[in-house]
Amino acid sequence: MSLTQIAAASGMQPSKAHRYLVSLARVGLVAQSRSSGRYDMGPAMRRLGVESLRRMDEVALVSEHLPGLRDRTSHAVNLAVWGDHGPVVVRWEYGAHALPITVRIGATMPLLNSAMGGVFLAHLPEQLTDPVLRVQLEAGRLDTATTERVRKIRSDVLDSGVATTWGGVIPGVTSVAAPVFTAGESLPLVVTLVMPARGATEDSLAGLSAELLRSTRSMSEELGYTPHRDDA
Repeated sequence: MSLTQIAAASGMQPSKAHRYLVSLARVGLVAQSRSSGRYDMGPAMRRLGVESLRRMDEVALVSEHLPGLRDRTSHAVNLAVWGDHGPVVVRWEYGAHALPITVRIGATMPLLNSAMGGVFLAHLPEQLTDPVLRVQLEAGRLDTATTERVRKIRSDVLDSGVATTWGGVIPGVTSVAAPVFTAGESLPLVVTLVMPARGATEDSLAGLSAELLRSTRSMSEELGYTPHRDDA
């Protein structure tokens, strides 16, 4: 940014902003381009960012948000990461509503029939998901029907922001899942709300989906993720 832009954004006179920039430059937090005169983050700021990323435990940070999401929705919440054989459940917060069965921590879930699987299908490259799909399918191959089903799942999730399943893995259970994005090249995580299907209506699911998306966006921001312009 130019000095004029920085002064305007900070609500300062240019002369005052310049004095701050000189001090910040002395300790390496900002740097000024010799060719353009514009200011950018300095080497000390970049080292701080790298160190912060190195220390960050993404699962632990996201897990701190799960009890709040459970309390706001009253439903069970789980967190999944991508493993060698598909989505793996790593956290589970029990809700106020009894479920016919719960999934144990460490369980690998199906890609096609689970809400978390749908989110991973939508946001991971095919090079990662196709080999897992082939293993999970009895036939061991991706036929036309399966390919078309995957294409529809991806389209629906990218359009709505969430994946929803009714009794996909556990009969009588409805699940809504959304991604949590990270700052670096790490794979996204997935947070899922799990509830009895008998109480799930279109209106209630719309409200729960909105709350889930608000929560996962907040989690992504805490992990340092900056949405691309296309993600808006």
